[in-house]
Amino acid sequence: MAVREQVWPVTLREMRREDLMAVLEIERRSFAQPWSRAFFEKELATPFARLAVAVEEGRLGSAVVGYSCRWRVTDEVHLLNVAVHPERRGRGFGRLLLEAIVGEARSSRARVVYLEVRAGNVVARRLYRSLGFGELGLRRGYYGPGQDAIVMELRLGHW
Repeated sequence: MAVREQVWPVTLREMRREDLMAVLEIERRSFAQPWSRAFFEKELATPFARLAVAVEEGRLGSAVVGYSCRWRVTDEVHLLNVAVHPERRGRGFGRLLLEAIVGEARSSRARVVYLEVRAGNVVARRLYRSLGFGELGLRRGYYGPGQDAIVMELRLGHW
């Protein structure tokens, strides 16, 4: 008989400065070229930037398990960064963060959501496609030499 890991409740909320240690740990473990603390602090101070964290309530208290950063520019949303702690992946936290962004974009009557994803990140690309994103094009070397990005969009139908 298989033993399933306990799944704890998760809430999404705006990122706060006190979340940065946990966010930076996830960032370092998720990306070869992680954002710096100063970069996150700049985003927290940017009026059109929205940063969110996914917080899991567990037996030992609460823990930040994922985060997102996006910009709202006129009628567009640009997803700049999304990550889930490597030990918490595969549990739907990334989908939850993305669905919240798309839901907010729809309710605020945004026209489109854009993002770039590493061409080799098959898991993320599959998730984005399952949410309705389509591939727009390629940015060669976007993540460094030989590290291409695929530009994706989700059209929301508010014209």
